Amino acid sequence: MQTLLADKMRPQKKEDIIGQKHLFGDNKILTNWINNKRLFSIILYGKPGIGKTSIANVLTNELNLKYRSLNAVINNKKDFDGVIEEAKMYNGIVLIMDEIHRLNKDKQDLLLPYLENGLITLIGMTTSNPYHSINPAIRSRCQLIELKDLTKDDIIYALKQDKIKELLPNIIIDSECYSIIARYATYDLRTAYNLLEIAYFTTDNQHITIELLKNIVQKNNVFVDKNEDGYYNLLSAFQKSIRGSDVNASIHYLARLLESDDLESVCRRLSVITYEDIGLAKPEIWSSIEAAINSALRLGMPEARIPLSAAVIALALSPKSNSAEIAIDNAINDIRYGKTGDVPVHLHNGCEQYKYPHDYPNDYVKQQYLPNEIKDRIYYIPKNNTNEKLLKAVIDNLSKIK
Repeated sequence: MQTLLADKMRPQKKEDIIGQKHLFGDNKILTNWINNKRLFSIILYGKPGIGKTSIANVLTNELNLKYRSLNAVINNKKDFDGVIEEAKMYNGIVLIMDEIHRLNKDKQDLLLPYLENGLITLIGMTTSNPYHSINPAIRSRCQLIELKDLTKDDIIYALKQDKIKELLPNIIIDSECYSIIARYATYDLRTAYNLLEIAYFTTDNQHITIELLKNIVQKNNVFVDKNEDGYYNLLSAFQKSIRGSDVNASIHYLARLLESDDLESVCRRLSVITYEDIGLAKPEIWSSIEAAINSALRLGMPEARIPLSAAVIALALSPKSNSAEIAIDNAINDIRYGKTGDVPVHLHNGCEQYKYPHDYPNDYVKQQYLPNEIKDRIYYIPKNNTNEKLLKAVIDNLSKIK
């Protein structure tokens, strides 16, 4: 069995980790755990290929800890029993578990008492948000650690390491190929290593060029612009044309993006535009744009161009409002700068002083909901379009009720 380049490049010590400076920089959490020779149960979460498995391996290697690796889906209860028996034999073991968000109840019940007494130290890994996808009983016993997305510079740094030249002798890479590999991989380091290795063994002279990558990747959007500015300028012009209600420019940039063969990016951008630029001015459009996006993704090109064209025309010619974005951003800024306060007592769970709106005429009763410190703060300011005039009327009418 051949070992892939991505596996050969796995870090062995903390200095080898790519990115994740918030965890492995000077005086950062995982650096200090290693320096203090201490490990706690953790759940590592983030996108594929950004270092979850590598970090788990580095922690056990640096701390010289005995460990076993399991997959929450593939491995059965008997495998988990084996780890527990081994933990008892060695008075403790680290269990590295992939796809921990898919751990079923039987396996959870088996592990919980040993996590509680420290016989097993868990390093769970998941691409899902653990606050939503992992059982609270497991989550409460673990420190949750988010991995940050890798940047283009992180990927390029990884691809230029001296060890690459040792593992792929005589390799020559044209300088512009590094950015192309990073973009194709969407900053997934495993994918970047895999593409580099495939390209290396696809040549007869170990020389990796743009033309070679084009033959392998066959995804036009990766090659739109060598310095990446052109591609992102297209996406920017696309959104700004829709925001500016120029339907012809909007269709033009849609066509250019579709010709660059990046259907997913177009669909993501349309989802953003729907709520960022049209928003509450025309809320009935939300479901129709989502339906158009789903149709496009299901159909694929070239048919996807038709529902997307309809969606873009509808968005460009819709009334515009960013009032919802402004409202949430102002609220977030207040919280970040400490402009908050205690939840009013009558809103506490089970408080008898709370007035239940459904017991009052028109299902409304006047009472304070915001904390005292910001009780008069206004976040949502309706704009002057047909729908938001109706929303403003609702707000005005409620304010008149004694």
